[in-house]
Order: sequence, then structure tokens, then C-alpha cells
Amino acid sequence: MSTVQYLPHAVEALLADGTTATIRPLRPGDHAAVLDLHGERMSEGSRRLRFFGASRRAPQLAADRLCGGHQPELLALGAWVDGELVGEADCEPVEGHPETAELALAVADAWQHRGAGTLLIEHLVHAARERGIATFEADTLADNRAVHRLFTDLGLPVHRRFEQGEVRVLVPLNEEAEHYQEAVEQRGRAADVASLAALLRPRSVAVVGASRRPGSVGQAVLLKIRGNGFTGDLWAVNPYAERIADAPAYPSLAALPAAPDLAVLAVPAAVVPGAAEECGVAGVRALVVLTAGLDADQARQLMHACRRHSMRLVGPNSLGIAQLDPAVRLDAEFGGAAARPGTAGVAVQSGGVGIALLGQLARLGIGVSSFVSLGDKYDVSGNDLLQWWEGDGRTDLALLHLESFGNPRAFSRTARRVTRRLPVLTVDAGRSAAGRRGAASHTAAAATPTVTREALFRQAGITATRSIAELVETAALLHAQPLPGTRGAVAVVSNAGGIGILAADACADAGLSLPELPAATAAELRELLPDGAGVSNPVDTTASVAAAELARCIRVLTKCRSIDAVLVSIVPTALGAGGEQDPHRALRSEPARRRVPVLAVLPDQEAPVRYLTCTDGDRLPAYADPASAARALAHARDRARWLAEPPTAAAVPDTADTAVARHLAAAFLTDYPRGGWLDPKQTADLLDCYDLPLTTSIWTRGEHDVLLAARTLGQLGHEGKSVLKAYWPDQLHKSAADAVRTGLGGTDEVRAAYREFEARFGESMAGVVVQPMAAPGLELLAGVVQDQVFGPLVMLGLGGTATDLLDDRTARLAPLTERDLTTMVTELRSAPLLLGRPGTPPVDLTALRRVLAGLSRLATDLPQLAEVDLNPLIARPGGLLCVDARVRLEPRPAFDPYLRRLRRPAAAQEREP
Repeated sequence: MSTVQYLPHAVEALLADGTTATIRPLRPGDHAAVLDLHGERMSEGSRRLRFFGASRRAPQLAADRLCGGHQPELLALGAWVDGELVGEADCEPVEGHPETAELALAVADAWQHRGAGTLLIEHLVHAARERGIATFEADTLADNRAVHRLFTDLGLPVHRRFEQGEVRVLVPLNEEAEHYQEAVEQRGRAADVASLAALLRPRSVAVVGASRRPGSVGQAVLLKIRGNGFTGDLWAVNPYAERIADAPAYPSLAALPAAPDLAVLAVPAAVVPGAAEECGVAGVRALVVLTAGLDADQARQLMHACRRHSMRLVGPNSLGIAQLDPAVRLDAEFGGAAARPGTAGVAVQSGGVGIALLGQLARLGIGVSSFVSLGDKYDVSGNDLLQWWEGDGRTDLALLHLESFGNPRAFSRTARRVTRRLPVLTVDAGRSAAGRRGAASHTAAAATPTVTREALFRQAGITATRSIAELVETAALLHAQPLPGTRGAVAVVSNAGGIGILAADACADAGLSLPELPAATAAELRELLPDGAGVSNPVDTTASVAAAELARCIRVLTKCRSIDAVLVSIVPTALGAGGEQDPHRALRSEPARRRVPVLAVLPDQEAPVRYLTCTDGDRLPAYADPASAARALAHARDRARWLAEPPTAAAVPDTADTAVARHLAAAFLTDYPRGGWLDPKQTADLLDCYDLPLTTSIWTRGEHDVLLAARTLGQLGHEGKSVLKAYWPDQLHKSAADAVRTGLGGTDEVRAAYREFEARFGESMAGVVVQPMAAPGLELLAGVVQDQVFGPLVMLGLGGTATDLLDDRTARLAPLTERDLTTMVTELRSAPLLLGRPGTPPVDLTALRRVLAGLSRLATDLPQLAEVDLNPLIARPGGLLCVDARVRLEPRPAFDPYLRRLRRPAAAQEREP
């Protein structure tokens, strides 16, 4: 039987209760398992519902059909748990109707209502779509409530027709795609959270490898768990000790009083695979592996044990985890600082970063809901933790330090949803080439180029900082103050003119504005402040200002509708220091939370950032450096803007002939199995499928054809002129190769240009492209690049021959949303050239949006698309025109980033069983 092309290897995914199932095509060798599934492991009632009767031969016939012989049209998938087949789903095209397939499903009685059937159908839907199947058909009995509920909850439209006790079900596979994706996502989120319960809310923990040696990692973790008052059972496992740290030790997991929910492994690398297998056999549901330095074979064995026994894994090379919910109080990490309970969720890959971050949060006074050191991130990832924090009822701030991404598009989709509910902050690690090398070597994963990370963070609404210090400074503001308005209009108040100017400059450098205060506000300030005070913006209260006067000044500014935030910069003076007149008292004497955020800058304080406790018990962040305060405020402004923009639908191009585009790609890869650059005609045909505005071109071979084409197209060109471009296979940059001649006005000039090409390039030249000369305009670059980890990115920037020098570009992960079409334009440094300015009209922004939407759809329709380059794309008020385009295709199977499956890191890849 043929294998399913989208599943060259088995994949693992989570059932509704968090159990790990392996999904793979059924093979002839599975005959006995399929027979057992339909026979011994289904009751007579289940077989009646499945086969519409109780025929004793039905299980045998089903096994023969699914596993017997060559049936290339049959798609059949099985779900396996711990080596046992728990369900199968299959479909086969209806004779004479190849776009419709008959669907069948069977799940063992013991595994019904646990999500196995739904998971199988999700994977079968994906495989069927890749085969060109558009509709599932299924005959069911009217009283088969379970399967009717499954179809109803699937997320796809369902049409039913009742006939004599039977129901004919039709399920279109390509309708309501967004609704189906949301349903799949919701099921995945619920299963993910269920699988993490043993990790983040364990009722019992075993420390495997706890040592009698003081200062060892195992003993340190054991003592920390005990010292923090873990509310569940805690056991030490060490075959060479009877007691550890005044508590009994057990020789093995099998000797424990009960199976622990969570096991923390602090054993040598060579012992990790065996210890993990022992944990799985004992019934452990989650592992934290502190050990580092596993080789590839040890990594494969570790992952195999975790997936076989449905254990979620943190690590290896992990610092540990902490769940500080008062109902759990688990601190199973060996960092130096003791985190205090709170509402910030923290996830890091680097243990060193985790230690530093926990220490800074503790000094600042921000408590932690849960902390996870992901280490080498074989399994549990930042995506998992965002989904946990989203629904744990405690976390209101998420802090991430991620050096690599496993499924970035799934992470982006999760983050877009989570950031609507709580701030998500990250450190943008690995910006430099050296940093990316370090990240790759540290995590055994591909580090992410800066432009792709930035695209991910922007689309998801994640606040990306450049250092741990900036992360903490921003968290201090977001955790304690309301968001500013979207304009970023700041009022600066100081008791010394110089520090006020420094604060104003810092705000301007961070992209914030200091508007002039309204006349009424300025007059009110003039009435209450000392003589000589400046009441423009920044406001200079003078050094003689009293605490009460300063407090009233802050109150007036927070009520001013022209102001989105107030930054108060204070230096100590001899006037009233420490007494009632001390201006520092003004910062504490009023409620911390007001209509707009209030930040303090205290240049004399030692800590980079700390909290001042106010009269209402809330906290006001105080910074030592105005630049730190301004950066934090700019991040808060950006979050306010993100929240103010409602989620938008995917961008839909006016034209998208997907079928023709896929046919063109398949034909090219048939001729060139290793892929390559399309020739000019193939490029034009493919771009035409999405109505991308490529200029009129004629592909010519020989001088006569060139002259004829130039005579025809020259009449259409700017000032009646034409362009010649020499072409040969694998050509990259025509201008760099001096293979372009523009502004050719007559036959003699065209002939001379052609003969020059012929003399210079000789037999390597495959032909010449002739085009009309384009009218001048703003030269842009638009295109797509395929990232091995992130998938396709749509790019936009200034184009032409100076594009690399100017480096004014932005990018988004495909598919783009309607909002992306706007923000990609506005965030360019050159945006004023596109949007227009006095005396210069804007370019055709509607046409530009169409180009971006078309590129996005092209990128999502063709997984084989490696690169598209429209450069230059000439933008004018009357439209856009691409005068040069390149397209490269590579053989690449379709990959659905939203299909439910567990990630398997490269370090732990293994052969298909």
C-alpha cells in the first residue's frame, strides 16, 4: 500500500487528556493489530455502529482492505499509544468522483471520548487535501451519537441527509478554513494544557539522582523543594543511599509508595535514557532533565521513552522549574535566588539567563507564578507555556528568553491570542552573527536571523527588548502602571532644568513626543507652582517646589487629555530634604494608578529600577536613567497601539489561480528535480496567476527577433524607448553582470546593444528579454524568502540597485493579515515617500496592498517556493509596475504549521519504527 506523502515518518500528537499518540500510515504488517482493533477491542455495539451490523467477518474484511495489497488511492492512518493501535481513519476516492472520498473511522472502546478519532480525522483531512480531495462522505446510523458529535465539533461545515435510519454525511474540506483552524487550535490548546498538569501542578515529585554529597545538583534541588514547602509527596531515588538529607531514599522508582507525577533527573548523561524508561514504566507523566551533554543516541532514546510513555519533557540541560502557586509551592531548580510567589510567568532557554532574571525580579519585588528553564528544549517550549499561562488563572505577565523556535508560525498564532490578554516580553537574543553562532551551539537548534524574529514579534504583539536589563525595566512599568495612550505624548516634570532636558531628549530618542501643554493646563500649573517655574513641556518646577505643590502638578498633568504619560525627574536638594517639603514625598503621597502611567527618574538611586510604594499600596516604578524610563514607556506605547488595533482577517488577493500555479510548479520540478530559477517566461506565467504587475516582456532568441520586439514594445515605453536584458540560467543580478541596457531609442541602438551582449556573453546567453522602458517612479523591492524554520516571509523595502546599501526593509510571516498590509508600509523609514508629503502625492497604496496580498497567497499556496524577488517594483500615483522579477523553486513537501503534532528536535531525530 502507498504511504501518505505528507507523513514520510510517524508523528506524535496529544489526545484530549494529554496522552501522546503516534499517527502514521497503516502498512501490511499492521494486519493483526487492525484485526484486533475491529474485533476483540470493540464491543458488539461498537461494531454494529461501525459496520451497520454484527457480521463476524467484518473485522477480517476491514483488516484485509486496510492492510492487504497495493491500493494506491487508499489513505489509512492509525493512532498508536505505547505500541497499541487505538484507532484508525481511512478514506478512498468514490469511483467516478476523484474529488470525493468515502470516510471510515474506528476507535477501540477503551479509547473512545479521548480525542483519538478527532485527531485521526484532522490528519486525514490534511492528507486528503494534498491528494486533491475536496469532500468527505460517510454513511452513519442515526443513533451513532458519538460520531455525529465528532463531525459537529470538527470545525468544518457538515451536511446531513436522513434516509431510513441512516444518515449520509457530507463534509467539504476547503470551506470555512479559518473556523476549522480555530477549532483545531482550541483542541490543541486543551490537550497541551492537560499534558502539562503533571509538570506544573504535580501532586508528587521524585528527585532521581539525589545525592548524599552536599552541594551536588540533586541534593540542592531536593532541599529546595523541601524548603519551599511543596504541598505534595516528595521522594529521593538513589540506589546507593538509604537516607539523603535526613530523609529516606528509595533504590528505584518501582520501590516508591506510588507513581510520582513528576520526576527530576540529576544523573549522568549515560544514565538518562535508562532512567527515563524506568520513569515511564513506573507511570511518571512528566520529566525535568537537569543533565547536560547528551549525545545523539542518548537524545533519541530519551525522546523515545517520553513519547512512548506519554511523558512531557523539560530539558535536557535545564536549570529546573518552579510553580509557586500556594496550592503547589514547588521550587525544583538550582539557581541561587529564591523567587517570590507572584503573577509573572518566566521561561528561559539559558540557565544563566534564568538565574540572572530571577535575581533581578526578586530584587525588584516582582513575584513569579511559574518558572521553566527550557534548556535544550527537546519537548516543552515557549508555545506550551504561553498556552498554560493563558488559562492558569494567575499569570498576568509573561517573560521569555528564547534562542530558537521549533514551530514559529504556531507560536506566532498562539502569541497573537495571548498578547491580547497579557503582556508578553522577550529578549531579542542572537542579533549578531556571533550571537547566532552561540545560540545555535548552545541549544543544538538553528538560531533565527534578526529580520525573521522581528517579523514574528511584530505580528504577534510581543514586546521585544534588547537586554535582560531592558526586559526588567519594561516589566516594572507594565506590571505596575496602566498603559499610556497610543500617541506616546509625554509630559516631563523636573525640579531642575538640566535633568528635565535630559529626560526630554531621552523621550525623543525613544520615539515619544512632548507636546506643548494646552493653555488652560499651563495656566493652572502657573497658579500652583513657585515663581519662576517653567510651564511649557518639560515642566520645570524649580528646586524650591514643595511636595504638596509637586503632587498637585502631577495630578493636573495626569488629568490633561493631551498627555498620555507623565515622567517625573527629581534630584535631591538641600531645600526641605527629608522633611514635609521633600519633593520625593510627592511621588508617594498620591495613588500610584491613575488615568495615565506615572514614572519617576531618580538619578541619585543606585538600583537601575525599583518600586516606590504609594498611599494606595500600589507601586510606582523609579529609574536611575531617563533613557531606561523612556524605553520602557515606548514599549508600553507600542503595546497600547497593538491592543487598539482589532485583529484582522487574512489578506485576500483579487486574483489567485492556485490550481494553475501548482501545475506550473509541478511541471518545472518534473523537468528540474533539484529545483532552480524559473526562466523569464515561466516567471511571467507564475506571477500572472496572482495578477502581480510584471511589465510586458517578449522573450527573444536572435537579432531579428530582438529588433522586431523592440519596434513593437518601444512604442509603449516611456519616451518611446525600450530595454534589453540578457538572460542565462542561474543568473542572479543582471545589473551586477552588466546585462541590462535601458533607454534604447532606435533600431541602431537596439542592434548595437544586442551585438554587445552577444560578444560579451557568447554561447552562455540563452536569450534576450525585451521590455518597454518604464516611466520613472519610486523603486521598491517586494518579494518572498523561504526560511527553513519560519517558513515564507513576505518582504517590502526600498529597491533598485542600492537596496542592500539602504537596508530599509520590513518583513512578515505569511499569510499576511489586512493589518500587515498597512503596517508594512508605515514602519519603513522611507514611508513618507510612499504616503506622500506636501507637493508630492502618495503612490498607489491600493495597488501596493494588492501586490503584498498576492505575494502572501503565492507563498502559502506553493510550499516549493524558495524565493521571489520583484526588484525594482516602480511605484507611482497611478499604479505599480515590476520591471524585473526572479523566482526560484525547490522540491519541498507541504507542511501545515497548524496541524497538531509534537515537535521532535534535530538532536533527537530517529528512524521511523
